[in-house]
Amino acid sequence: MKKLFILIGLAVSSNVFAGAHNEPDSVYLFSYATTKNSNHNGLHFAWSRDGKQWQPIGNEYPFVKSDYGRWGSQKRMLDPYVVQSPDGQWHAVWALNEKERLFAAVSSPDLVYWGRQTYHLTEHGENVQKPVLGYNNGFSVYYASNGKYYRTDSRDLKTYSAVKEVSANEYQSRNVSIDLPGGKATGQQHKVAWSVVANMLQAYDLRQFKDQRYAENTRQDAHRFADLKPVKASIVVQAEAARPISDLLFGVFFEDLNYAADGGLYAELIQNRDFEYALSDKENRDPHWNSKHSWSVQGTGSTFNIDSAQPIHPNNPHYAVLETSATGASLVNSGFDGIVVRKGEKYVLSAFLKGAGKVKVNLVNAQRQILASAVLAGGGSWKQSKAVLTASADATDAKLELQPLQTGRLQLDMISLFPQATFKGHTNGLRADLAQTIADMHPRFVRFPGGCVAHGDGLHNIYQWKNTVGPLEARKPQRNLWGYHQSAGLGYYEYFRYCEDMGAEPLPVIAAGVPCQNSGEVAGLGGGQQGGVPFEHMDEYIQDILDLVEYANGTATSKWGKVRAAAGHPKPFNLKYVGIGNEDLISDVFAERYKMILAAMKKHHPEIVVIGTVGPFSEGTDYVEGWKLADSLAVPMVDEHYYQPPGWFIHNQDYYDRYDRSKSKVYLGEYAAHLPGRPNNIETALAEALYLTTLERNGDVVHMSSYAPLLAKEGHTQWNPDLIYFNNSTVKPTVGYHVQSLYGRNAGNEYLPGVMTLDNQQDAVKKRVAYSVVRDQKTKDVIVKLVNLLPVPVSTNVNLNSISPAGSAVKTVLQGRPDDKTAAPVTSNINVQNEFSNELPPYSFTVIRIKTK
Repeated sequence: MKKLFILIGLAVSSNVFAGAHNEPDSVYLFSYATTKNSNHNGLHFAWSRDGKQWQPIGNEYPFVKSDYGRWGSQKRMLDPYVVQSPDGQWHAVWALNEKERLFAAVSSPDLVYWGRQTYHLTEHGENVQKPVLGYNNGFSVYYASNGKYYRTDSRDLKTYSAVKEVSANEYQSRNVSIDLPGGKATGQQHKVAWSVVANMLQAYDLRQFKDQRYAENTRQDAHRFADLKPVKASIVVQAEAARPISDLLFGVFFEDLNYAADGGLYAELIQNRDFEYALSDKENRDPHWNSKHSWSVQGTGSTFNIDSAQPIHPNNPHYAVLETSATGASLVNSGFDGIVVRKGEKYVLSAFLKGAGKVKVNLVNAQRQILASAVLAGGGSWKQSKAVLTASADATDAKLELQPLQTGRLQLDMISLFPQATFKGHTNGLRADLAQTIADMHPRFVRFPGGCVAHGDGLHNIYQWKNTVGPLEARKPQRNLWGYHQSAGLGYYEYFRYCEDMGAEPLPVIAAGVPCQNSGEVAGLGGGQQGGVPFEHMDEYIQDILDLVEYANGTATSKWGKVRAAAGHPKPFNLKYVGIGNEDLISDVFAERYKMILAAMKKHHPEIVVIGTVGPFSEGTDYVEGWKLADSLAVPMVDEHYYQPPGWFIHNQDYYDRYDRSKSKVYLGEYAAHLPGRPNNIETALAEALYLTTLERNGDVVHMSSYAPLLAKEGHTQWNPDLIYFNNSTVKPTVGYHVQSLYGRNAGNEYLPGVMTLDNQQDAVKKRVAYSVVRDQKTKDVIVKLVNLLPVPVSTNVNLNSISPAGSAVKTVLQGRPDDKTAAPVTSNINVQNEFSNELPPYSFTVIRIKTK
């Protein structure tokens, strides 16, 4: 394997150093796309010396892909047309789909790096097909639509003249068809200097080289380390060179994905308690997903309907109506896959009722045995009634029954059942075991509400914090971007309170005036993240963000501080950080709105650290453009995201070593190691543990990090891997959770540099043994973290140098086979001296917390 890497590296460098005297001056270059994979594969190139024999650059390698619309159904590139302007820049336009009146444009200095994409909505035609790009003292874009032809002009491929209809003669395409090894293709032929193609070949070779390295996994270890003997490591700590690092380095990322909130962390046991489920939650794909979802009538004599004529609140327009002609029937809710109750525990029942008579409420098991019972009374107007139910037996599949005791019309809404024993005993609280499992990680901050949920599926679906505070019946639920329903019961108040309970900093993330890049439809424009909040509404949108700061930090007499105080928290929550944007496409639409928001925050709340975004990947256009924007605006901190294979984490341990310390700090907001099949096992966990040692080493520039996603409910998991899986009765922390927890519980605010020497100098060996030493200034404890991602043990000798141990230390070891998904840490007490030895088992993570004198 080592020899293979050397050969690949030589191949990459050959384009730079070889053939300086025998290269052609110029060659032909062919730009094209195919219809394969429904036009998703992007822009390809091939080259030829004579215009007859063609060599593809890569196997239809995509040098640029369309960013428009949803992954899967959109992100398509139809009929790209490429030209070079006199200044040497390259430009491409293409059609986006068969139905919309839009085309895309993008430019590149070298055909390798492509800048921001723009999308133009045309005034004429039913769609845009087969666009042609011309240049004559400016750009002209021609396109066809239903047998007619149109033209629009532009100086910069960003703003365009009015579209006018032109003749078929004026619409002139330079497209040619060429036979390639993969079949006939249609595109444009260009004459270019050989250096242009050489640069493209080099970029392709480098990409292949990196991809092969990053694809390394432990299944290859038997071959990679066939003759490997146990390794010896010597670590000398240089405490005199200690430097401060962030004390907020490890936190958690919460997003309502995989039923993380309703049916998960939010302790409500009744599903669709407000009768606000709607077909639109699932984009009309499920006819059963409506206001009656999870509710049914058992027995005869009562009919069940939904009305909206006289709701409790306009934000909660739907409610149930029971028309009872003969008593005996019940309105039944099955909860989220059943309701779990435990013998002797108390449950708080509440409901808004309107109408004559009383309602008997029973909590029953699958055999319809009554576990608890109460009677609620209705009245002439909406009135909330409450009772406490005490379960007489355990049940995992209980249901709630509401039985009218009199005939007539009864209206019901906001039917709720909560365990009394929520986390910290809060009303409208969190599920205790799940919330405690998160708290046990000792997170220094909590990000909320996402993720993609924060900026939503289109402008109408952007997460609005004001809809999530105040009385529950006045909160405004909405469609969850992940395809279900958000009740808003776990809203901003509950979020801030949870952070306070754990001693974690709140980190709300607000949309930057644009929706998620995976949005389906944007009003007036079409798909994708290419429509922003209209400029005439941006002042109002920005005011909402400023109001959030006031809600969190304002006095109890301020407008929004008064709302917080009315909920039971007159004291401010002491908000310090606000994220603006989430892995956005760094488009002009985004940048314009982001600048407006940032300027307002600097003006009105200079005390708040604003965190920007640099896209969803560790490289590429959004990453480059995001950092350019952050540099130009002096953004205090940027939010980086990347999901990568374990090999990426192994081979990028110097990723943050290379960062400019004078620029924006970094919040690594989403990351995880992904293997094929997406398991969470020892291999992925140790790759993350290995990489986290580098975050501690670079804790002066990386101020925060959070694994993502956090929670997943069994049977409703849309994304793997996750940190914590759960069902209604059991919480199941993963191996990755244990790594995050060990870092969170053993964090420091001072990094102690050192030198590690191995007796084996193979690159593959050196990159799979890592360490970090930090000090917690509060306790004066020194924490040594050691990662062994090798199939053999590593004997370590640790010299603490000027540090004086008190003798006692706590050692925790997490180890297992690479595919082990159930490994758990084992803790023991050990004695350590100024210099001590310790053996790291194969595939293990060891944490040694040392008391000092």
